[in-house]
Amino acid sequence: MNKLDNFLKGFLKENPLFVSVLGMCPSLAITTSLENALGMGAAVFFVLTLSNFIISLIMSNKKLAELVKPVRIPVYIVVIASLVTIVEMVMHAFLINLYESLGVFIPLIVVNCIILGRAEAFASENKPLDSVLDGMGMALGYTGALVIISLVREILGQGSITIWGNLAIDLGFAFDFLKIQPLDMFTKPVGAFMSFGFILATIFAISNHKANKKAKEVKGQ
Repeated sequence: MNKLDNFLKGFLKENPLFVSVLGMCPSLAITTSLENALGMGAAVFFVLTLSNFIISLIMSNKKLAELVKPVRIPVYIVVIASLVTIVEMVMHAFLINLYESLGVFIPLIVVNCIILGRAEAFASENKPLDSVLDGMGMALGYTGALVIISLVREILGQGSITIWGNLAIDLGFAFDFLKIQPLDMFTKPVGAFMSFGFILATIFAISNHKANKKAKEVKGQ
């Protein structure tokens, strides 16, 4: 796998949320607005990229790797927890509204399956640069998935898109034109699972259609 493929695989082929279905619970909990999705995505990007880099550095050193291997999971968690603490402190100091909105899900990044999974499955066995590209690609793919879910939920549930702070797009005119009202259900847990389910169903339907079309073309040849 070349470096570009390594970076891009997290967008579609191995998307952490839509393909691997990792970190689903916190993802559905915070996707009530686009602002939350972008904030969580940025936090995960910082933690995942740097944790992959640091863990790869540790495991690339043969002598250090021999010492770490028996207790590698606790070591990974310490590295990840340190980075999450930095993120939490920065958000608390400079982005207080976002910090309060994301709440307990910021420290829970420590046990996010995506981050620990990439540390064990990729960073521990690959070079630092490749691990950084893997982390960046996975984090951006995860952020993209959060954005899609949050857009569906916020538009259908509130009739608006909260980009950041007071910057928002009111889509009330579209609902007035269609003579319908936003469904508050989409801002609640049931709406999160429904949105996620519909998005997954759409993705799998498209994938199956492409696979069937490709199979027919092969048979035709």
